[in-house]
Amino acid sequence: MSRLGKKPIPIPDKVKVEVKGNVVEFTGPAGKLSKRLHDRVNVTADKGHVLIKTKGETPEDSMMQGLARGMIIIAMEGVVSGFKKDLEIHGLGYKAVVEGKSLVMQIGFSHPVKFDIPEGIKIVVEKATLLSISGVDKTLVGETAARIRQSKPPEPYQGTGIRYVGEHIIRKAGKAAAGGATGAVKK
Repeated sequence: MSRLGKKPIPIPDKVKVEVKGNVVEFTGPAGKLSKRLHDRVNVTADKGHVLIKTKGETPEDSMMQGLARGMIIIAMEGVVSGFKKDLEIHGLGYKAVVEGKSLVMQIGFSHPVKFDIPEGIKIVVEKATLLSISGVDKTLVGETAARIRQSKPPEPYQGTGIRYVGEHIIRKAGKAAAGGATGAVKK
């Protein structure tokens, strides 16, 4: 059994936790979130604490207990303050605009790229080239940011594309700089 998994998780003052079988629902100032946990664990919420117990003694049960604990802690953090990822768009003429429930990006293709915003995610275009993705579900925020970045990943030669704020892209030299401007010399 996991020693950390046995410890009760304190519930913050602003959070309400409701357990319905293997589904745990969290409500807080930032929003509402529900997580489905594995069948190998039992979750109880009472007296300001959440307690996770396993149904067996196998190593897999202990792993599921630790996973459930991590998911519950992250969900509580999400409904209290939410999660946020920032993306920046680099390139001449590259920009993004939110239109209704979709994000429309001009990122160097002959057509605008349209991205449907998932339920529970808020995207704010702070400048034309700076996106802020926020929500209560950490997994959904990360997946949404990764899918937007995947539509035009940063390329190493000119540095254009969509990248996370603070992400360092290793730049490469082009053909002319690598082999010399005069070309290869034969002896």
